[in-house]
Amino acid sequence: MLSRASALFGNLAKRSTEHLALLCTSCVMAKSKFEYVRCFETDDTCLRNCYIVVRLDGRNFHKFAEQHNFMKPNDDRALGLMARSARSVMEDLEDIAIAYGQSDEFSFVFKRSTNWFKRRGSKLMTHVASQFSSSYVFYWKEYFGDQPLLYPPGFDGRVVLYPTNRNLKDYLSWRQADCHINNLYNTSFWTLVHKGGLSTTQAEERLNGTLSADKNEMLFSEFNMNYNNESPLHRKGTTLIWEKVDETSTKRITLPKEEEKEVTFTRSRRKITAHNCDIIGDLFWEEHPDILEEDNC
Repeated sequence: MLSRASALFGNLAKRSTEHLALLCTSCVMAKSKFEYVRCFETDDTCLRNCYIVVRLDGRNFHKFAEQHNFMKPNDDRALGLMARSARSVMEDLEDIAIAYGQSDEFSFVFKRSTNWFKRRGSKLMTHVASQFSSSYVFYWKEYFGDQPLLYPPGFDGRVVLYPTNRNLKDYLSWRQADCHINNLYNTSFWTLVHKGGLSTTQAEERLNGTLSADKNEMLFSEFNMNYNNESPLHRKGTTLIWEKVDETSTKRITLPKEEEKEVTFTRSRRKITAHNCDIIGDLFWEEHPDILEEDNC
């Protein structure tokens, strides 16, 4: 009888062990069976020793601007909100050395040496786009007050690599030249509409085929406007960089004889600063040599 019980117990133990082994094998097989789908992911690691530029553009922003009654040719509230959203991105990703924006676009330049997200382009682009978009919504009321946000704004992005300092400076120069061309046209267009009494169709026909010199001359001779006196924010766009800034604070302290005295403290810290200046020439880069890293060739 004891022998039969021992045999029965042994069979139960054996079955339990086999069942447990089967479960473990099943888990391993289930994991390996489906894990193959990772092979479909593409390797989008950005080439090393290159600046990574993530550029965002507003999606259907002409419609968005009309729906939200943006002032023409420039709305300082909208430009301020764009810069604030870009600042939020830089605060979150400190390896962004410089950012440049105008109208409904912003370009973010990651250092050559950055290893954020293992330099995966899709990760960098989606993080920048999501942080910028959410910040645009979050800070909307700060710039537009009680004017409601009628629907969520959208921004698309792209990633471009630039191997040399010259390539990067030429890219930023291109974007600032684009700012000048667009703003001169828009200033001329809306001046003809608002001050010249033309319809939008008539203003478009009037400017068709004109050069920059023609537009400058028209503004000056017909409306007594010197384009060079227009706001640098509108003509040059906004450049954001990291700089060391000295901050001074005053604190009252109690001395041993219970006397109070004001003591001034000064400390330096890295801070994002905004510049509405020319970045096409050499002066800006000479004044801020820490932005660019040395070329390797």
